[in-house]
Amino acid sequence: MTTGQPRPRPGGRSTRVVHAVTQATLEVMSDKRFADFTISDVATRAGVNEASIYRRWGTRDNLIVATLLANSQRAIPVPDTGSIRTDLGELLCAIADYLVTPLGKAASQALAMSGDESRWAQVRFDFWSTRLELARVIVDRAVERGEVPPSTDPRLMLETLVAPLQFRTLVTRETFDHRLCHQLVELVLDGVLPRPADKGDKDT
Repeated sequence: MTTGQPRPRPGGRSTRVVHAVTQATLEVMSDKRFADFTISDVATRAGVNEASIYRRWGTRDNLIVATLLANSQRAIPVPDTGSIRTDLGELLCAIADYLVTPLGKAASQALAMSGDESRWAQVRFDFWSTRLELARVIVDRAVERGEVPPSTDPRLMLETLVAPLQFRTLVTRETFDHRLCHQLVELVLDGVLPRPADKGDKDT
């Protein structure tokens, strides 16, 4: 019989708490606006003590940002197809699919409707900056492959692609599909990809 230290079990209590809190956070965000979001609600749904949540995440805002990022990374992976056209197409289609889900709509509305207090401004900045930073690798790879000029602005390109979907989600409430996503990709790439000199320039 051995007397060594017991080995930690995979999927122990810490893992279960993180999963329960994350799931509960997503549910509360789907049901309530940010202004009404409380750690108490999350703790009740997750079946854990509030102290456990504060000990791991620190603040309510940290929990919101961490959960939104983790969920969006699962729902919206960054593709690597070897072509910026197909990479952007797959990325935008994944974003479109996410935005029509109850959680996607709730998250977009919550981020857009949160107040101008510094803490909410920081939540929005942290979420979108981190998400855009993850996705900009698509443009960086395209620059390395010579598909787009080194001067291409990854953030501007990605914001230009996503903005119409967010506009329809938050303002006009119009439907959108993958066809629109591919049209947006072609429209943006047409403004970014190098153009061959026209015939008149060649003759001069």
